[in-house]
Amino acid sequence: MLLVIGLLFPELNNSLPWLSTCALLVFLFAALTDWLDGWLARKFGQVSEFGKFMDALSDKVLTLGMFISLLALDEIAKWALFPILLILSREFLITGLRLVASGQGKVLAAEKIGKIKTVIQLTCICLFLGKIAVENDFKDILPFDVLSSLSYILLLSGRITLVLATLITVISGIFYLSKYWKVFVDEN
Repeated sequence: MLLVIGLLFPELNNSLPWLSTCALLVFLFAALTDWLDGWLARKFGQVSEFGKFMDALSDKVLTLGMFISLLALDEIAKWALFPILLILSREFLITGLRLVASGQGKVLAAEKIGKIKTVIQLTCICLFLGKIAVENDFKDILPFDVLSSLSYILLLSGRITLVLATLITVISGIFYLSKYWKVFVDEN
């Protein structure tokens, strides 16, 4: 994530070509290798309690770090602060629940709806990174009207996906809390 943000740094990006596209590709690589790691662990029976916890935590660091960074770089509009805070709150709440469960010797694995949530969040980030790449790296290649249209489509798609990601994130959080609430209130 830090490499992606470094590649998006405005002063650096204005001086070197294709950094925004590199940022998108590095982010895609991180997201795909995260998925591949989990798939291989399940396929070869190498799933561990530590791996389950760290996989969920690394997803959160990647997505939340990117959302906050895109906000700070003014690549996501200010209205998106509220949805991103909802996403952030859900992620901290569920991580807290997992830590409480861990203290009780239990591991709460990711649910299917949580995995869908992560895919939608990653797609949203990719759309915003794609918009940045198009605007910065393709301005001398594409005709202005094509560039403008593509940039607008990516922006609109990113905003719609952000709203969808927020809804799925909140729904998955409610689902997860209702399923595991007993971990919080368990006296034993």
